Amino acid sequence: MIERKHYQFQPDYRNIVAAATNQAAPRLPLYEHIFGGDIMKACIGKNPYDLMYSENMEESKEGFRQYWEFFREMGYDTASMEFGVLKVLVGGGALEAHGEGSIKDRDDFENYPWDELPDRYFDYYAPYIRNFAEACLPGMKAIGGVGNGPFEVLQDLVGYLDLCYIKGDDEDLYYELFEKMGEVYSRIWERFIREFGDVFCVFRFGDDLGYKCQTLISPDDIRAGIIPTYKKIVDMAHAAGKPFLLHSCGCIFDVMDDLIDTAGINAKHSNEDQIAPYTEWVNRYGHRIGNFGGLDTGVLCTESPETIRKMAFECLEKIQGHGGLAFSSGNSIPDYVPVEGYLAMNEAVRDWRGDQQI
Repeated sequence: MIERKHYQFQPDYRNIVAAATNQAAPRLPLYEHIFGGDIMKACIGKNPYDLMYSENMEESKEGFRQYWEFFREMGYDTASMEFGVLKVLVGGGALEAHGEGSIKDRDDFENYPWDELPDRYFDYYAPYIRNFAEACLPGMKAIGGVGNGPFEVLQDLVGYLDLCYIKGDDEDLYYELFEKMGEVYSRIWERFIREFGDVFCVFRFGDDLGYKCQTLISPDDIRAGIIPTYKKIVDMAHAAGKPFLLHSCGCIFDVMDDLIDTAGINAKHSNEDQIAPYTEWVNRYGHRIGNFGGLDTGVLCTESPETIRKMAFECLEKIQGHGGLAFSSGNSIPDYVPVEGYLAMNEAVRDWRGDQQI
């Protein structure tokens, strides 16, 4: 394990709920979308992913216990967890594995086993979701839910380029693909919330809609094909008494009003400096939704710990008084982030908010 600071800390998930509902939390919450296993091992001496999805249920329970313990030890009020749909797709892999799409025309669409997907999802994940819920630590809850947003899942079945070709060759099929995916995805979420929603205080999925210049498909296509599904999921979350956080990378300013006003998201995460720093997202939308984010992940990779600490303090000073806030990397903490860079940001926030060092 790397040498790091240790703090007294009692988690309270209500801080994250406040941030997600655009209220200033009593204690600024830390947040991360995803952690790499090597980062976790460097911090606590264990990689929970080694055990979490073991076929041995006792090993799985221990892995999830380690997972919750990592978040608590590092000063988080919640653990971030999505159980991804891509894992259970029939013929998936165009997005995640850069393979060939399995749906290329109407025959493929009509012959695809859409109705099997919800059962495949719960047949695989239900034991692990129960293990995750049982391992929850006092004062904590989770952020997440059904992983991979509907656009990501559709790309994994069709492929991004093939989806664009279908738009040109058969526009009716193009929109039917979005509609069918929305139906199946909503069925999974409805059962997930009903059976496993108690351990989550904020529901979330990640669905990257843009890249550095603009959205990946036209704003009008997002409004027609994606926003209606988002609204269904967000409405389910709200009916269960939970706010909804959207993680989406890229330049998505053209559809932010739709995400807020039509889909009804309560909070948004992900920021890249080449598009807009976190402070700009806070200034633009802090009066309307909670904003989760912070230092660009690239900064954590390239700058010294001293510079990262300084930048974190400067950012923290600038965002105060702008609605619900949770501080994190701009994207996530994959294994290529130097652990020293991650710790510099993490410890800066904990020092800034007054956590007592042991």
